[in-house]
Amino acid sequence: MELLRAMCHISAPAGHETQLTEFVLRYVKQNMGQWHTTPAVLAGGEFQDCIILVFGSPRTAVFAHLDSIGFTVRYGRQLIRIGGPMAETGYRLVGEDSQGKIDCTLVVDEDTGALSYDFHREIDRGTELTFYCDFRETATTVQSCYLDNRLGVWNALRLCETLEHGIVVFSCWEEHGGGSVAYLAKHIYETYGVRQALISDITWVTEGVHPGQGVAISLRDSLIPRRAYVDRIRRIAAESGIPHQLEVEGSGGSDAKELQHGAQPWDWCFVGAPEDNVHSPDEIVDKRDIESMLALYRVLMRDL
Repeated sequence: MELLRAMCHISAPAGHETQLTEFVLRYVKQNMGQWHTTPAVLAGGEFQDCIILVFGSPRTAVFAHLDSIGFTVRYGRQLIRIGGPMAETGYRLVGEDSQGKIDCTLVVDEDTGALSYDFHREIDRGTELTFYCDFRETATTVQSCYLDNRLGVWNALRLCETLEHGIVVFSCWEEHGGGSVAYLAKHIYETYGVRQALISDITWVTEGVHPGQGVAISLRDSLIPRRAYVDRIRRIAAESGIPHQLEVEGSGGSDAKELQHGAQPWDWCFVGAPEDNVHSPDEIVDKRDIESMLALYRVLMRDL
């Protein structure tokens, strides 16, 4: 879990993913010599802060978003949400501006719900603040801010170790409306002819999806994937014997929304471990679900 711990400590709110992008690129360059297949690395320039890794003769692409939720400093001591973070008075927020390091406290107005910060000075407007990382690991769980989606990125990087054919994509902006997957998907489709995807992201513990019972295969969220493709994934999962659960939700979304709304005929399915305390400093995931997520991705990328 040391790779996951390191990534959870890196600030990468939507729109400012640069630090995590650089970390992932360093990790890839340092480790790809030991991987089963050495990928082509596409980054920088037209790809902005995103990364595409191309292995062998790909049939399927895995999308994992780099960014997280957070807050932007407005005027005075006002804060605006980046994405949909939970907000409670007392949450510890960190960042950096032209005057130095920041370690402040979130304040939620009881009457209006307006957000502000408590700090000994005013923070430069436009500064991004993120949850302070308190990474906790037990024999059965990991708990931290930003497991969504550092854990999806971890899964994608671990998948790279054994991947023979496939594409692994690290995208940006997912938590705040998206914007990168459209051009990434266009490039992948036009260059490699790939048009089926898995979404390596983290979902929710609900009354129907429970911790410790395996990775969740989502049959739908706010969007509905093509049933024929999802049924193929379900058959492969069933034959593998890897623990998994089926998720059915009416809300929520992922990088898949840009695939479905795009001009290319992409098939997609969200496959991810469930977490509790969503979008808070205390997100928690069962290690059994992490193990089954990686195991199922390895099988799916081989058999799809």
